[in-house]
Amino acid sequence: MTTYIFILLVIVLVLVLALFIKKPAAVDLSSQLAVLREDNTRLRERLSERLAALAQTSTDIKNISGDIANFKNILMGSKQARGTFGERQLEDLVADVMPPEGYAFQCVMENGTRPDCVIRLPYPPGDMVIDSKFPLEWYSKMLDATTEGERDMAKKQFEMSVRKHIDDIAEKYIITGKTAESAMMFIASESIFEALHREFSGIIDYAARRKVFIVSPATLWATLNTIRSVLSDIKIKRVAAQIKKELDMLLTDLARLDTRAAALGNHFRQTTEDLDALKTSIGKITPRAEKLRDLEFGE
Repeated sequence: MTTYIFILLVIVLVLVLALFIKKPAAVDLSSQLAVLREDNTRLRERLSERLAALAQTSTDIKNISGDIANFKNILMGSKQARGTFGERQLEDLVADVMPPEGYAFQCVMENGTRPDCVIRLPYPPGDMVIDSKFPLEWYSKMLDATTEGERDMAKKQFEMSVRKHIDDIAEKYIITGKTAESAMMFIASESIFEALHREFSGIIDYAARRKVFIVSPATLWATLNTIRSVLSDIKIKRVAAQIKKELDMLLTDLARLDTRAAALGNHFRQTTEDLDALKTSIGKITPRAEKLRDLEFGE
C-alpha cells in the first residue's frame, strides 16, 4: 500500500512539474503571436501606402505621356507651332546669358528683314544675327521610314530643307558693312543637331562656306557665354582707355598749374624785392627830411 501511495505521489509530482514547464511556453507562444499580429498590421499599412503612391505615380505618368503625345502632335502638325517653340527657346537662352543691352528680338534691319534675334556687337565685327529653324518634318519621316528607299528620299528632302534655311539666313541677315560677316542658325533639337554632324557633314561644310554657323541649345549657350566675355573685355578696355585719357588731361592741367604757380612765385619774389628796395629808399629819405626840418632859416 505504501508503495502504491509513493508511486501515486511521484506521478502527481511529475504532472505538476509538467504543468509548470508548459505554462511559460504557452505564454511565450502567445507573446510571439501578438508580435506577429502587430508586424502583420504594420506591413499591411505600409503596403497600402505604397500601393496608393504607385497608383498616383501611374496616373502622373499617364498624364505626362498624354502631354508629350499632344506636344508631339502639335509640333508635327503645325510649322508655326514649331517655329514658336524654337523662337521661345532661343529667347530664353539669350535672355539668361546676355545683358539686356546686348541683344534685341524681332527688330527690323536696314534691309527690311526681321530676324528672331540680333546680338549687339561693336563694329567690327558688327551685330550678329541668330535665326531659329526647326526642320522636324523630314527628319521625323527619315526616322519613321520602313524601307531604304523611303529613308533615302526623306534624307534628300531633309538636306534640301536645311540648305534652303542656310541660304535664307546668308542672303537676308548678312549685310556687308552693317552686320558681322557670319550669322547663326539655331536648331532647338539636340537630336537633329547631332544627326546633322553625324550623317550630313556636307551640310555643315556648306553652312561654313555660306558663313552660317549651326548651333543647338547647348552649343549656343557656350557661344553666348564667350560673346559675353568678349563684350566685358571690350567694355573694360573702353573704360580703361577713357580713364587713361582723363589721366593724361589731368597731368597736363597739373603741369600747367605748376608753371603758373612758379610764375606767380616769381611775381611774389619780385614784389618782395621791390618792397625791400622801397623800404631802403624810405630809410634813406627819412633822415634827410629830419635834417631839413632841423635847419634854421634866417628871416
